Amino acid sequence: MSETTTDAGGATPTATATDSTETVTLANGLTCAIPASSPLAKLLKSQRTWVGPSAKERLGILRRARSVAIVGASPNPARSSYFVGTYLQQSSDYRVYFVNPNATEILGRPAYPDLASLPEVPDIVDVFRKASDIPSVVDDVIAAGASTIWVQLGIWNEEAAIDAEKRGLTVVMDRCIKVEHARFHGGLHLMGFDTGVISAKKQVR
Repeated sequence: MSETTTDAGGATPTATATDSTETVTLANGLTCAIPASSPLAKLLKSQRTWVGPSAKERLGILRRARSVAIVGASPNPARSSYFVGTYLQQSSDYRVYFVNPNATEILGRPAYPDLASLPEVPDIVDVFRKASDIPSVVDDVIAAGASTIWVQLGIWNEEAAIDAEKRGLTVVMDRCIKVEHARFHGGLHLMGFDTGVISAKKQVR
């Protein structure tokens, strides 16, 4: 789109608007059209508008589940996925599976190269992968027939969450399954988790 203005000398230079207009949806459901490259557009796009399951709904997800697959599980005791795997094995009744194509065994259990190789369809797929990998993990979860993708604390991909929900998945994002399970099952106290695990490297017997 262009507009013309006339200067004092009678010339009519043409100014061309280069910004495209983008519609931004706010958290309250309202929308507004603003230049896509404007600072306001960038700020609004960076705000989180997707809202996952409530605490009550997350409790229901955890209570209904019988099996959990950890995608991005690591055999390294210093990694958070190892810590979470330790907790789930010791403090839950879940059948826990580890998915890592570069490992053969994690926490004494076989590691599987992908979700399709698991001996059963997991109820929850817990994900330790970077945010940009989440869309491909969503594809894998759907292909495997799982119903819930649980993306760990500190990982956020709103577009992937929205897409996964549209495709029929239950989505939990940016929440630690260990923390959620502990708080719902009496393992979260003033001094920490009643799991016997002080760190990923040391356990109390």
